Formats: sequence, C-alpha cells, structure tokens
Amino acid sequence: MSSQNTLTKINLYDKLNAWFVSLITPEIPWLKQLRKENNYDPQVPTFDQPHEMPLEYVNIEGVKIRIAKSILGTTNPTIILLSTFPHSILSYSPIWEILKSDFNIYAYDMPGFGRSETSVEFMSFDFQGDFLHSFLQHFNVKNPHIVAPDVAMPTAISYVSSHKNDVQSLMIGDGPAILPGSNSSIIKKMTQSAFWRNMFVIAWSWALIESGNNLCNIKYVPNKYEISDFKESYKWKVRNTMKWFQKYEKDLPAINTMLSEITIPTKVFWWKYDAIIFSDDANTIHKKIPNSELEIFENSGHFVYQDQYENFAQMVYTFVNKNS
Repeated sequence: MSSQNTLTKINLYDKLNAWFVSLITPEIPWLKQLRKENNYDPQVPTFDQPHEMPLEYVNIEGVKIRIAKSILGTTNPTIILLSTFPHSILSYSPIWEILKSDFNIYAYDMPGFGRSETSVEFMSFDFQGDFLHSFLQHFNVKNPHIVAPDVAMPTAISYVSSHKNDVQSLMIGDGPAILPGSNSSIIKKMTQSAFWRNMFVIAWSWALIESGNNLCNIKYVPNKYEISDFKESYKWKVRNTMKWFQKYEKDLPAINTMLSEITIPTKVFWWKYDAIIFSDDANTIHKKIPNSELEIFENSGHFVYQDQYENFAQMVYTFVNKNS
C-alpha cells in the first residue's frame, strides 16, 4: 500500500473536471439526495486506512499484474475477486478482511485495469476471459468461486463459456451483458461517443476517480490511501481503458448469447440505486441464466462491495458455502 509520503491526492483541477462531469450527468441530483439521507460526509472516510492485503506483482504469460492472495488450505473454498473500474483490488479490503478467515482468496487487477500492466490488446472481453483462464492455471486453482462486478462481469462470463472449467459458482453484477442495456448517461458517453472518450482522456485519471466517487458511492467514503491507489492505478492508462469502452457494444452480442448457456450456479447482484447500469438489466440477466438467483441491494450505489460491504461479504459467504 501507498506510504504516507507518496500519497497522490485529489486537487482543485480534479474537482473542477469532476464537477463538469456532474453538470452533464442527470443522475447526480437523486444521488445527492440519497447521500443526504445517509448523512454522507466526503471528508470522513469509512475506514482511516485499508485493511491489510498482501499485495504483490507477478508475471503471467508476459503480462505483469498486481495480485493479492491468502491461502488457508486445500479444504477451504477458494474465491477469486476480479478488479473493477475505476477502482483496483484495494477496494475489496473491507470484504477481504471479513472473508479471509474462512476462505482461500485470490484477487487481481485485470490487465489494463488497476495497477496491472496496460496495452491496447488487453482491452476486450475475449482477452480478459482468456487471461482469467491463464491466471487460474498459473496458480493451479481448483474449484473456484468467481466474484466479478462491473467490468469484470463479461470477463467471468466469457471465461466460463469459452473454457473447460471447474468453477463452482459465479457472482456477477452491474456489468455489461445484454444489448441494448439500461445504460446511464455516463456509459452512453463512454461507449457511443469518441468525443466524450477523448474528454475523459484529457481530464486524466484524477478526475476519473473523483467522478467515480460522485457517481458510485452513497454511503462509503474512501480513505486517502484508497484514493491515492486508484489515481495511481489509472495514471497514463485512461486512453487504453477507453478502448475497452469503445469495443463495448461490439463485444456485447457474444456475451448476451453466452448467458443462456451458463449452467454454473450464479448469483446475479445489483444495486437498486445504480447510476451506471440501471437495475432493469438485473432481471433480464437473471431470466437468461437458467441456474441463477437474483439479489438487489437496498441503499447502495454502484460500488455495492463498498457501500454495503458487510452485506456483500455475507452474500459471498452464503453463496460460496451453499455451492461448495
């Protein structure tokens, strides 16, 4: 984790760029109301610092990625946590702290996301699914349970549909899987407009992280270590990350087709007040996946693994034990 003297902070320029994004985002007013109801104070972090995670770097098939792992033994179920955007695996520290006593846990920043290496060739659903296959082979992981919110969702779907596997369960939510989806204004800008993708590149990673906080949390307030890690994660990466969103609608039809072919026990989770991909998609995805359950979290934003970290961890705990 970042040390005190190397922290990168949100500055006035970041705030101004994020403020501009807020002006063109119609979902902001009702998010502000939800924060008000939760007595949300952006100056008071939920935790003073992240819970300890054993972060390290490994090279898998020529790609340098950041991971964390905690191994108890072969009799314990194994959970795989895939990174989200514009976060890194450090955002999982609250649920990591809860789950680590009972499960083997691996987490990794997907190539091109978080603190892992970036390249244009990484920015597709297919590549990420294939890389998950390589990751599991590299660590010889058997019978995993995969947790894949947000941008990780099509990664998990692509993997289980394209590779022979022994995955015990999937937990997926609030990510792209159907077309047309119930996308918010910000997703439409990122996927449909080269102009707006360029605007995000110009605004740089600082404004991206601040905008993510504004749009995706209504309870959880990240601490300075998390903010610094997220900002450093996307320093010099935003241009390549936007390539993932540029390919989004082209890649979605294949993912949509894969849903009905998933036979693994699947938990579809969503956020009632999601301002990124609206919760209407949750019911559609649930109906398409034959062996699935649906859970909608109340009083949460897009980052439910933070806003409702205790309930989210309990969902993972219960579903993993049920399907091990």
